[in-house]
Amino acid sequence: MRGDYQHLVDEISAALGAPATLEDRDFVLIAFGAHGGDDDLDAMMDPVRTRSILQRRSTAAVRAWFEAFGIARAQSPLRIPPDPAAGVFKGRICLPVRHRGVVHGYVWLLDDEQLAGLDLAVPYADPRLAQAMETAARIGELLAAEARAGAELGELLREVLAGRPAGRDAAAAALREAMGQAADGPLGLVAVAPWALGDGEHGEGDPGAPDGVGSALAGQSGVAALCAVPDLHPEGPAALAALVRLRTATAVAPARAAAERLLRSPRAGAGARRGTAGLAAPRRGLAELPEAWREALAAARAAAAEPRLGPVAEWGDIGPYRVLAALPAGAAADTSVRPLLAPAHAELARTAEVFLDCAGQAGRTAAALGIHRQTLYYRLARVEQLTGLDLDEGEGRLLLHMALKASRL
Repeated sequence: MRGDYQHLVDEISAALGAPATLEDRDFVLIAFGAHGGDDDLDAMMDPVRTRSILQRRSTAAVRAWFEAFGIARAQSPLRIPPDPAAGVFKGRICLPVRHRGVVHGYVWLLDDEQLAGLDLAVPYADPRLAQAMETAARIGELLAAEARAGAELGELLREVLAGRPAGRDAAAAALREAMGQAADGPLGLVAVAPWALGDGEHGEGDPGAPDGVGSALAGQSGVAALCAVPDLHPEGPAALAALVRLRTATAVAPARAAAERLLRSPRAGAGARRGTAGLAAPRRGLAELPEAWREALAAARAAAAEPRLGPVAEWGDIGPYRVLAALPAGAAADTSVRPLLAPAHAELARTAEVFLDCAGQAGRTAAALGIHRQTLYYRLARVEQLTGLDLDEGEGRLLLHMALKASRL
């Protein structure tokens, strides 16, 4: 499938005599055409195109500038002027990639001297532009077919992960049949949380594969299926699940690559919180996917709570969070520790956690915090006063340590 897109983009580049790039409707790069002339390549590039090719997506500012011209509703090619403030130093010609009235992506060309003579008002009057638009329509048909196939697999995956128990076996059987031999090989499960649901992705019967994401990943990172999984609470955030084919049961690189790419989506996050990703322990076959989903979600939560683990954390690397993540979300802190968790005592809480992370070694703790030992001892005494716990006792230390870690989940 990826080769088909590259071939079609090369057709457009050849028809118009200018390098073209293809992005999905979330502005994630799918393919780009090489420039065939001997001109200075720098003259054909600008920072937006370079970033799109190197980082595989455009920035939010660039996206906002282009969308302001109605590209998501366009029926025919558009000229878009430059905007240095958004980093767009050269104008663009946008060919909307449509299928049955729906935009599935965009073909972009730099609006330079080579294309200055194109009459976009009557696009099919110029045979070069007519050919390019015909090719763009073929791309739209491919993207639409890919989205439909991805949605079907996504619905099955979501039923396996979070559906009613009565339907899970049937969904797993259907998913196994659709995946063929890949269903029995090593598989990785990725969770990205929180994940912003798009239009038509709420409630029962929603499409499983999120709009604009499947086309960016399918066939590139071994992703077999994608689905958005709503939170159990009606107002809670959703998470994204990605089922990834692995080469071996110990090589999780494809799953990590998929997670990193998904985190670059504008849907990865909620408000000021950026999304984090978790990788479950690899599985063989589909039987243990519900347990793998719990692992992946736990790892994603741990990555959000402990920056040193993220933004992508593996289940095997999250240590005590494997136990803590099993606690109900938002569970109340132990009453003895609750006073320490007040915002006014944030410095004391951090001191206590670093002290316990350092196995109670005062010298290591003072060095990690950059404070004098006497200051450390004073703070630890205040922690004992607030909590009523004796930090010379193992059980007191364990309770405090786990409560402090759990509070950030």
